[in-house]
Amino acid sequence: MEYEELKQICLSCEKCELSKTRTNVVFGTGNPNSEIMFIGEGPGQMEDETGLPFVGRSGKLLDQYLNAIHLYRDKNIYIANIVKCRPPQNRDPLPNEWEACMPYLRQQFKLIRPKIVVCLGRVAAQRIIKPDFAIMKEHGQWFDKGGTLFTATLHPAALLRNPNNKPLAFEDFVSIRKKIEEICDHTY
Repeated sequence: MEYEELKQICLSCEKCELSKTRTNVVFGTGNPNSEIMFIGEGPGQMEDETGLPFVGRSGKLLDQYLNAIHLYRDKNIYIANIVKCRPPQNRDPLPNEWEACMPYLRQQFKLIRPKIVVCLGRVAAQRIIKPDFAIMKEHGQWFDKGGTLFTATLHPAALLRNPNNKPLAFEDFVSIRKKIEEICDHTY
Protein backbone atom coordinates (compact mmCIF):
# COMPACT_ATOMS: atom_id res chain seq x y z
CA MET A 1 0.00 0.00 0.00
CA GLU A 2 1.25 3.49 -0.87
CA TYR A 3 1.34 6.39 1.58
CA GLU A 4 -1.39 8.45 -0.16
CA GLU A 5 -3.64 5.38 -0.46
CA LEU A 6 -3.31 4.73 3.29
CA LYS A 7 -4.04 8.38 4.03
CA GLN A 8 -7.24 8.35 1.95
CA ILE A 9 -8.46 5.16 3.64
CA CYS A 10 -7.76 6.66 7.05
CA LEU A 11 -9.50 9.96 6.22
CA SER A 12 -12.76 8.10 5.60
CA CYS A 13 -12.46 5.74 8.59
CA GLU A 14 -15.56 4.98 10.68
CA LYS A 15 -14.18 2.05 12.71
CA CYS A 16 -14.97 3.58 16.11
CA GLU A 17 -17.21 6.15 17.80
CA LEU A 18 -14.57 8.91 17.52
CA SER A 19 -15.42 9.22 13.82
CA LYS A 20 -18.85 10.59 14.77
CA THR A 21 -17.50 13.53 16.80
CA ARG A 22 -14.39 14.51 14.84
CA THR A 23 -13.99 17.58 12.69
CA ASN A 24 -10.91 16.25 10.89
CA VAL A 25 -8.88 13.05 10.85
CA VAL A 26 -5.33 13.82 11.98
CA PHE A 27 -3.37 11.37 9.85
CA GLY A 28 0.17 12.66 10.35
CA THR A 29 2.59 15.19 8.94
CA GLY A 30 6.19 15.49 7.91
CA ASN A 31 8.62 13.73 5.64
CA PRO A 32 7.44 10.18 4.86
CA ASN A 33 11.09 9.31 4.07
CA SER A 34 12.22 10.35 7.54
CA GLU A 35 14.46 8.25 9.75
CA ILE A 36 12.74 9.68 12.86
CA MET A 37 9.09 9.21 13.79
CA PHE A 38 7.38 10.93 16.72
CA ILE A 39 4.15 9.40 18.04
CA GLY A 40 1.64 11.02 20.37
CA GLU A 41 -1.52 9.57 21.85
CA GLY A 42 -4.19 11.50 19.95
CA PRO A 43 -5.29 14.88 18.64
CA GLY A 44 -6.59 17.71 20.80
CA GLN A 45 -9.02 20.46 19.85
CA MET A 46 -6.60 22.51 17.70
CA GLU A 47 -5.45 19.36 15.92
CA ASP A 48 -9.05 18.29 15.29
CA GLU A 49 -9.77 21.72 13.79
CA THR A 50 -6.71 21.79 11.52
CA GLY A 51 -6.20 18.11 10.73
CA LEU A 52 -2.52 18.39 11.77
CA PRO A 53 -0.78 16.86 14.83
CA PHE A 54 0.71 19.02 17.59
CA VAL A 55 -0.33 22.50 16.44
CA GLY A 56 -1.64 24.03 19.68
CA ARG A 57 0.40 25.32 22.61
CA SER A 58 1.99 21.92 23.19
CA GLY A 59 2.89 21.74 19.51
CA LYS A 60 4.68 25.07 19.70
CA LEU A 61 6.68 23.78 22.68
CA LEU A 62 7.46 20.56 20.81
CA ASP A 63 8.72 22.62 17.86
CA GLN A 64 11.08 24.50 20.19
CA TYR A 65 12.60 21.23 21.40
CA LEU A 66 12.78 19.85 17.85
CA ASN A 67 14.37 22.96 16.41
CA ALA A 68 16.94 23.02 19.24
CA ILE A 69 18.28 19.71 17.87
CA HIS A 70 17.81 20.67 14.19
CA LEU A 71 14.67 18.66 13.53
CA TYR A 72 11.85 20.18 11.48
CA ARG A 73 8.38 18.86 10.64
CA ASP A 74 8.60 19.82 6.98
CA LYS A 75 12.11 18.47 6.49
CA ASN A 76 13.48 15.55 8.49
CA ILE A 77 10.87 14.02 10.83
CA TYR A 78 7.40 12.53 10.72
CA ILE A 79 4.77 13.04 13.44
CA ALA A 80 1.69 10.87 13.96
CA ASN A 81 -0.68 9.84 16.74
CA ILE A 82 -1.96 6.47 17.90
CA VAL A 83 -5.57 7.55 17.39
CA LYS A 84 -6.34 9.75 14.43
CA CYS A 85 -9.52 11.38 15.81
CA ARG A 86 -9.91 13.53 18.92
CA PRO A 87 -11.29 11.81 22.01
CA PRO A 88 -14.00 13.99 23.65
CA GLN A 89 -12.63 16.43 26.25
CA ASN A 90 -9.11 15.20 25.34
CA ARG A 91 -9.55 12.09 27.49
CA ASP A 92 -7.19 9.15 27.02
CA PRO A 93 -8.21 6.98 24.07
CA LEU A 94 -10.26 3.93 25.06
CA PRO A 95 -8.88 0.48 24.23
CA ASN A 96 -11.36 -0.12 21.39
CA GLU A 97 -10.42 3.29 19.90
CA TRP A 98 -6.68 2.76 19.84
CA GLU A 99 -7.13 -0.84 18.71
CA ALA A 100 -9.18 0.44 15.74
CA CYS A 101 -6.44 2.93 14.81
CA MET A 102 -3.33 0.81 15.47
CA PRO A 103 -3.40 -0.83 12.02
CA TYR A 104 -3.09 2.64 10.45
CA LEU A 105 -0.13 3.50 12.66
CA ARG A 106 1.51 0.12 11.96
CA GLN A 107 1.11 0.72 8.23
CA GLN A 108 2.57 4.25 8.58
CA PHE A 109 5.52 2.68 10.40
CA LYS A 110 5.99 0.09 7.63
CA LEU A 111 5.90 2.75 4.91
CA ILE A 112 8.19 5.22 6.69
CA ARG A 113 10.55 2.60 8.18
CA PRO A 114 12.09 4.89 10.79
CA LYS A 115 15.32 4.01 12.55
CA ILE A 116 14.17 5.90 15.67
CA VAL A 117 10.68 6.22 17.19
CA VAL A 118 10.05 8.78 19.93
CA CYS A 119 6.87 8.35 21.97
CA LEU A 120 5.47 11.62 23.28
CA GLY A 121 4.06 10.92 26.72
CA ARG A 122 2.97 8.05 28.92
CA VAL A 123 -0.02 6.84 26.89
CA ALA A 124 1.97 6.55 23.65
CA ALA A 125 4.87 4.85 25.45
CA GLN A 126 2.53 2.33 27.10
CA ARG A 127 0.93 1.43 23.76
CA ILE A 128 4.13 1.41 21.69
CA ILE A 129 7.05 0.45 23.97
CA LYS A 130 5.55 -1.59 26.83
CA PRO A 131 2.27 -1.63 28.79
CA ASP A 132 3.82 -0.79 32.16
CA PHE A 133 6.04 2.06 30.91
CA ALA A 134 6.62 4.55 33.75
CA ILE A 135 7.22 7.88 32.00
CA MET A 136 8.90 9.68 34.91
CA LYS A 137 11.24 6.76 35.56
CA GLU A 138 11.93 5.48 32.04
CA HIS A 139 11.85 8.57 29.80
CA GLY A 140 15.04 8.91 27.79
CA GLN A 141 15.85 5.19 27.96
CA TRP A 142 16.34 3.31 24.68
CA PHE A 143 14.60 0.09 23.69
CA ASP A 144 15.57 -1.97 20.62
CA LYS A 145 12.53 -3.60 19.03
CA GLY A 146 13.30 -5.51 15.86
CA GLY A 147 16.21 -3.26 14.93
CA THR A 148 14.31 0.01 15.48
CA LEU A 149 15.24 2.11 18.50
CA PHE A 150 12.38 3.40 20.65
CA THR A 151 12.43 6.01 23.40
CA ALA A 152 9.89 8.21 25.14
CA THR A 153 9.91 11.73 26.48
CA LEU A 154 7.45 13.75 28.50
CA HIS A 155 4.41 14.96 26.58
CA PRO A 156 4.61 18.67 25.73
CA ALA A 157 1.17 19.28 27.31
CA ALA A 158 2.47 17.75 30.56
CA LEU A 159 5.46 20.11 30.39
CA LEU A 160 3.11 23.07 30.06
CA ARG A 161 1.29 21.90 33.20
CA ASN A 162 4.56 21.24 35.05
CA PRO A 163 7.35 23.47 33.65
CA ASN A 164 9.81 22.16 36.27
CA ASN A 165 10.15 19.02 34.10
CA LYS A 166 11.28 20.91 30.99
CA PRO A 167 14.99 20.27 31.69
CA LEU A 168 14.29 16.51 31.83
CA ALA A 169 12.65 16.65 28.40
CA PHE A 170 15.51 18.73 27.01
CA GLU A 171 17.98 16.04 28.18
CA ASP A 172 15.87 13.49 26.29
CA PHE A 173 16.10 15.57 23.12
CA VAL A 174 19.89 15.89 23.49
CA SER A 175 20.01 12.09 23.77
CA ILE A 176 17.82 11.80 20.65
CA ARG A 177 20.20 14.07 18.72
CA LYS A 178 23.19 11.93 19.77
CA LYS A 179 21.39 8.75 18.71
CA ILE A 180 20.50 10.34 15.34
CA GLU A 181 24.15 11.28 14.79
CA GLU A 182 25.15 7.74 15.71
CA ILE A 183 22.78 5.67 13.54
CA CYS A 184 21.02 7.84 10.93
CA ASP A 185 22.28 8.45 7.39
CA HIS A 186 20.34 11.42 6.03
CA THR A 187 18.59 13.22 8.92
CA TYR A 188 21.25 15.92 9.29
